[in-house]
Amino acid sequence: MEAGGAGEVRHWTADVNGISLHVAERGPADGPAVLLIHGFPELWLSWRHQMAALAARGFRALAPDLRGYGDSSAPADPAAYTIFHIVGDIVALLDHLRLPKVFVVGHDWGAQVAWHLCLFRPDRVRAAVVLGVPFFPRSPRSLLEVFVARGDGFYITQFQEPGRAERAFARYDVTTVLKKFYSIELDDLTAPAGVEIIDFLEAPSSPLPWITEEELGQYAEKFQKSGFTGPLNYYRMADMNWRLTAPWNGAKITVPAKFIAGDKDIGVQSFGIEQYIKSGGFKYNVPNLEIAIIEGHHFIQQEQAQRVNSEILSYLDKFTGEDASA
Repeated sequence: MEAGGAGEVRHWTADVNGISLHVAERGPADGPAVLLIHGFPELWLSWRHQMAALAARGFRALAPDLRGYGDSSAPADPAAYTIFHIVGDIVALLDHLRLPKVFVVGHDWGAQVAWHLCLFRPDRVRAAVVLGVPFFPRSPRSLLEVFVARGDGFYITQFQEPGRAERAFARYDVTTVLKKFYSIELDDLTAPAGVEIIDFLEAPSSPLPWITEEELGQYAEKFQKSGFTGPLNYYRMADMNWRLTAPWNGAKITVPAKFIAGDKDIGVQSFGIEQYIKSGGFKYNVPNLEIAIIEGHHFIQQEQAQRVNSEILSYLDKFTGEDASA
């Protein structure tokens, strides 16, 4: 392991907020800290390209496995996966590292965590770069009501019942489950009546161009060990999160933020995000916002690593100058 420079990835664990978090780190320990928060179904590894680019520019890249994932603790109780718990883990990690403020980058579920870190603790965030999932203000009705209205075939509806998705996933080997999610190009993640979403999704016959077989194997090894229950519990707390965030009803994101999404991302296409952006609604709720829609699908930081690296670095430069080590 190297203590300075871009160096190799260093791995360590921290006891924070009542659990153990595994963290991957790259770059100089005294560089400006960038916290990278992964999504579903991923790991710290999803940021491998960004960690290298950030470290090379003098930043300290920190990518934890969120609770329930990889080598971090996976509490058995679904109630231990509320947005308060997840953001609490992040704040406790920053306290552990004695970092008063960091840049934060989030993707997919990690995007939700990043937005809520900005919402709950704007004092801890210098600026945010968020991939794939915009900030939406708290809905007048429970998200669970919204999901249920989309029918039993909708993936989040299916994920609600403890054990249901796990039993369906178990019909396939872990690598196939991951490939089915990583290769999604549908406009709508809703299975036909009576069909489980994992059965509805297709596994590609050819290798995915943005992930090697070795990297896929690293993901599969960790999910084989930890299972999918922890990650699925995030979805099972949707209704609870809606109830818990009542004090932030109508609140805006005051932290400077940049949103990056792929033009073919299912989210941009099917969740009304395109209209939300074009109508000015997103900018209204995040006043200090920049938006970059680039070519690509959902797993954009891996699929279009170089472009995403460029978008992240050019934004962070505004806050640090041309060289983070300066």
